[in-house]
Amino acid sequence: MSGSTIIFYMLAALTLVSGVMAVSTRQIFRAAVFVLFSLIGVAGLYFWMQYEFIAAVQIVVYVGGITVLIIFSIFLTQQAGEKMLMPKIGRKVFSALAAFCGFALIMLQLYQYTFASTTNLPIEPSVANIGTQMMGIKESGYSLPFEVVSILLLAALIGCIVIAMKPKPQTT
Repeated sequence: MSGSTIIFYMLAALTLVSGVMAVSTRQIFRAAVFVLFSLIGVAGLYFWMQYEFIAAVQIVVYVGGITVLIIFSIFLTQQAGEKMLMPKIGRKVFSALAAFCGFALIMLQLYQYTFASTTNLPIEPSVANIGTQMMGIKESGYSLPFEVVSILLLAALIGCIVIAMKPKPQTT
């Protein structure tokens, strides 16, 4: 087994174990820290594949942006050491069903997609070419994905607020 393969398996294990720990822990601050490590593992995989720009964006946007947003919302709205309530069995079943449906949809798309080799030369990584592709609206542009990421950040902000809010005490 080569060193590159060992590094891949270590990064994959970091990402998967941190992801599982993030959804299985009952302490909300620990869940946020596990999400941080999972996102760092994904960035490490991008570095391993030599996609340095995407890895840097992963670190800046997700590790730096979303995770810090989650941690700040926890500190501002709730005690960091409090344990989250155990979810009801209906929510657990719905979550498992949603995860399975998402996995099935991804596998179906991968199975149906025909990967074709190309003879196109790669684009030279200059600042002008990167800017043209990032802000382009044509076929090779990435303007739409940037808009989708902005909606994802908004959804993460709303999700952080919802997760971090304390439930109101019920009076009888």
